[in-house]
Amino acid sequence: MPARFLLVSPRSGEEIARAERGDFLRATGLKEEQLDQVMLDTCDATIGPLDPYAGVFVGGSPLNITTDTYDEYQQAVHAQLRTLIDGPVPTMFVCFGAGFITHELGGHVGRTHPESAGPSTVELTADGRKDPLLKNLPAEFSTLTGHTENIIIPPLQAVVLATAPSCPTQMIRYGQHTWACQFHADMDPAAMKARMDFYYDYGYFSPADYDDIVSVLPGVDTQHSNAILHNFVTYCTKDHD
Repeated sequence: MPARFLLVSPRSGEEIARAERGDFLRATGLKEEQLDQVMLDTCDATIGPLDPYAGVFVGGSPLNITTDTYDEYQQAVHAQLRTLIDGPVPTMFVCFGAGFITHELGGHVGRTHPESAGPSTVELTADGRKDPLLKNLPAEFSTLTGHTENIIIPPLQAVVLATAPSCPTQMIRYGQHTWACQFHADMDPAAMKARMDFYYDYGYFSPADYDDIVSVLPGVDTQHSNAILHNFVTYCTKDHD
């Protein structure tokens, strides 16, 4: 029986959640029936039992770690995501999750290196070139990103796997099977445009730059960035063959 995965979406809005699930299906190569999704869209929402799943993805979120005071909803989301960090099931956090696990593990998150929505270039570290999710990738590759906050000081327990001139910490690993990437390994150019449309006025880019950003997206090759999620699936299912 094919392994099943769970996508945790710490956001509200059925339309964007549906689009996000489609992005993960495309990037991972999973079939529809292999990817369940749970929305953390209320204070009472829970991730639920993880026993059925070979791996967990945590998608992006409009929440911010640098917010001065967390409301009841954000505290509830954090409590749910916290259970995944040291959990028994391999987990991949995307975008918001990079700041989240950094904060939870004692690192420092700030707004020193935001990246406007659009293309970026990621460079693997020496540790990254040995990581099971990255070892078959080129030392430098293109990806898509868009964030207002970033990792300033990684947690002492984490291994930095990827960096970039525009944002020094792009991907980390904690323990044996918890990863987080600042960039959107789930997105291709069409997905980035759709996400920009959802968050047009959220601060991820200047509306005056929208047309210029969208015009360059078709030329961005995300095959290596997307391969990270495909490699995560392979890592999680190597005992399920």
